[in-house]
Amino acid sequence: MEVRPDRTKKGQDKMETINSLTEKVQNGGEITREEALFLWEQPLEELCEKADQIRRYFCGNGFDLCTIINGKSGRCSEDCRFCAQSAHNHTGVTEYPLLSDEEILEQARINHEQGVLRYSIVTSGKRLSDAEVDRLCGVIRRIREEVGIAVCVSVGLLGEEQFRKLREAGASRAHNNLETSRRNFPHICTTHTFDDKIEAIRAARRAGLTVCSGGIMGLGETVEDRIDMAISLRELGIKSVPVNMLNPIPGTPLEQNQVLTGEDMRRIVAVYRFLLPDASIRLAGGRGLLADKGKGCFASGANAAISGDMLTTAGITTKTDLELVNGLGYEVRFCNE
Repeated sequence: MEVRPDRTKKGQDKMETINSLTEKVQNGGEITREEALFLWEQPLEELCEKADQIRRYFCGNGFDLCTIINGKSGRCSEDCRFCAQSAHNHTGVTEYPLLSDEEILEQARINHEQGVLRYSIVTSGKRLSDAEVDRLCGVIRRIREEVGIAVCVSVGLLGEEQFRKLREAGASRAHNNLETSRRNFPHICTTHTFDDKIEAIRAARRAGLTVCSGGIMGLGETVEDRIDMAISLRELGIKSVPVNMLNPIPGTPLEQNQVLTGEDMRRIVAVYRFLLPDASIRLAGGRGLLADKGKGCFASGANAAISGDMLTTAGITTKTDLELVNGLGYEVRFCNE
């Protein structure tokens, strides 16, 4: 008589392994690369349910909401293949130098009045000049004194002294994405390195800033690349992790890349929750391409978002986001300070 495999038993064994990995994480253990690859292959709903359980266990119902302003646009010397602001790409993006203090201050005030807790000033280019850093320090002081909203800076590959100036002016966090895995990075950018990114992150830390760092999904990376980037972030101790979804922009080398699906993004944030159990996993650029604006991801392990417009693309209004996260039972508050 032919012996047929017991598919029910096999499914139970897999679920027991997901349960054991969930328990491992909640008991303070770390998921290995091999275990993360195993999780990647599991049924989506079970995976997301367990990821959200881990999120509740470590993070409760806190939801970290921030906004950004494109403080300096275009003319970037770097050749990042996804970026509309690179001088190597021909996208027709609007170009301008560092915005006036009043423009940056006014947007900070608007965001604060809408209930946003953190406001990030993002500038194009490899790094700001010393003169630009000094100018930015002046407007950060005014934001802190006149508005009160927390300030994050995304200003490129600065050194410790420049980061220290920004912290002393009132910035509390620096953003610098790894973008992808160490293996894949040279396929995405050749004008600076993965190690340059890591050194800037460490310089910001030495200057007393917390750090926000993540990457972009849909660049042509493998599943292993996605997991390896998360492990690099874990090794760096990053607690605020933006997960961007590539919005393929005409004029960039990646304009023909396929847009990821909502299921793709749910699986990514779920596995990231297992790997980074107590981090703020933040949906960022590209979220507006999702039919549900990220709602499924916020029930699959993600617990933070960038609201409003992105750097060169339209985003989701803060009002819409607040209604969404409140409806899911979250409370907007600072996380991982």
